[in-house]
Amino acid sequence: MQKIIPNHKANKHKVWKWIGGILAVLILIGLGLGLYLNARWKPILTKKLKEGVRNRSLKLYKLDFKDITINPFTGSAALYQVSLTPDTVVYNQLKANQLAPANIFKVKLARLQISRIALLRAYFKREIDMKAIVLEQPSIQMIHYKVKPRPEVKKEALTLYQMISNQLKSINVRAIKIIDADFDYVNGETSQTLNSVKHLSINVKDFLVDSLSQFDTTRYYHAKDIGFQLTGYKSIGKNKMYTIKVDTVSGTASGKNIVVKGVQIIPMYPDLTFTRKYTYGKDRYDLKFNQISFTGVDFARLDSEGSLHAEALKIGPAKVNIFVNRELPAPPKLDKVRNFPHVALKRLPFQAIVDTIKLNNVDVAYTEYNPISQRRGTAYFQNLSGRILNVTNDSLQLAKNNHAIANLSALVMKTSRIDIRINFNLTDKNAAFSYKGTVGPMNMLTLNPMAKNMGLIEIESGKMQKINFNIQANAKGSSGTVHFYYTDLKIKLLKEGEDGAAPKRKGFLSFLVNTILIKNANPDKNEAPRTANVTFQRTPAASFFNLLWKGVFLGMRETVGIGAVPVKTPEESMKKIKAKKEERKKEQREKNKD
Repeated sequence: MQKIIPNHKANKHKVWKWIGGILAVLILIGLGLGLYLNARWKPILTKKLKEGVRNRSLKLYKLDFKDITINPFTGSAALYQVSLTPDTVVYNQLKANQLAPANIFKVKLARLQISRIALLRAYFKREIDMKAIVLEQPSIQMIHYKVKPRPEVKKEALTLYQMISNQLKSINVRAIKIIDADFDYVNGETSQTLNSVKHLSINVKDFLVDSLSQFDTTRYYHAKDIGFQLTGYKSIGKNKMYTIKVDTVSGTASGKNIVVKGVQIIPMYPDLTFTRKYTYGKDRYDLKFNQISFTGVDFARLDSEGSLHAEALKIGPAKVNIFVNRELPAPPKLDKVRNFPHVALKRLPFQAIVDTIKLNNVDVAYTEYNPISQRRGTAYFQNLSGRILNVTNDSLQLAKNNHAIANLSALVMKTSRIDIRINFNLTDKNAAFSYKGTVGPMNMLTLNPMAKNMGLIEIESGKMQKINFNIQANAKGSSGTVHFYYTDLKIKLLKEGEDGAAPKRKGFLSFLVNTILIKNANPDKNEAPRTANVTFQRTPAASFFNLLWKGVFLGMRETVGIGAVPVKTPEESMKKIKAKKEERKKEQREKNKD
């Protein structure tokens, strides 16, 4: 028997067929219209975009791309194989007229994506409104030039809004993203690449150009915020002796901050192997900084002038290891005064003003290798913390205040607290500075790992109550007063062991020193405390650290009673080492003859 389908069900199927057919026709029409609009608008948009970039940049930039696709239904478009190149002739003309920006850009990328632009609003209201512009994996070259400030009469130069207002009422892009870019920072005068980074991302929020935003001081280059992040930076130093690693570098214009995390400077070789790669003495550094951050950064000045102005630089936690091999001579004619902190500051290739440097939990280990004993001695300064004020090489700032003040504290040899205040004269031709402070109580046996290998003195007993010091210094030397308070001091004088052997005691000399010279306490019973007046003449091989501690060390020797015993300069120590090497060679030649 034939099955009968109710009329209402048959009508329902017909309705869906009609709907499906209409949708199919609409889709075909839409596709056809999209293809037509694509074909129709491509040449027009291509011409308009290229002309627009050239005209709006005062003919400075030229835009090229291989293809463009448009989706009028979603208001999206994409450009492929895009390049943006500056015209150097035009730039030089702008420089001559003092209208040139400090930075120009060369950009190449495979695709530029524009999403959700309101086409009807753009056409009828002359308002550009879009959701995002995305540049994926571009290659960006930023070329920096020093430009003269614009004359006062030209302060009324046209704003970006005034430049576009004849054709557009506003431009609003809610997000501009540059994802995973390669970035090169180039000195325009020398064409030298100053820095090159990979995996850089930039995020611009709420870019707006209209009649009100042109005067909005809360915006940075017309944006509410510009942020950046660099991840996984790694490079080999120019001399191929260090690996440099950085986990992340990030910052925002609105927050005025730059945060660098996971900085490591890693030597390529173990300590002795590293130093023996050089003909002359070269300090070896092994550095690890958990975080370095700038706050209160003036990005506008950094961009326009290439100068760094920041409210604070925070460093730490961090570990700093310095190794010095005393078997190698210093470079000829080298004066280490050039590496004093306030002298090195002058050599920065840019102007800098940092109101405050804040150190937090920085561990410093300074190690010297004695080639005769073939042993190492290490001085430890743990949890170095404090502040350094007015760090600058800016001439205008120096005219106002030419002193940087450091107030620091640390644990010496992991046990005793040192508090020190250093006053740097930032303009003195002789690198003048002064320092004063206090070292707290210490069992002096703690100093033996350093004293035995670096100073050939072994402390048998001794309790230090404190040290007070107040010293003036410069490139020529230092002078000042030291108060060293201690009890029950006894020492041994040592003779260097050779080929790794332990130092040997100079028994008779040690007896004489302890019996005749050494004063085993300060103050002595029923006597006033002794004060040491110290004078130290610096030699070119003496570093800032050497000059710093040598004044205190000489004061301690004077107070103890062995101030008359001469202390070798770095140059004299090197002569002794050289003589010892020649003696060994001579002995070896005699053995070979036998």
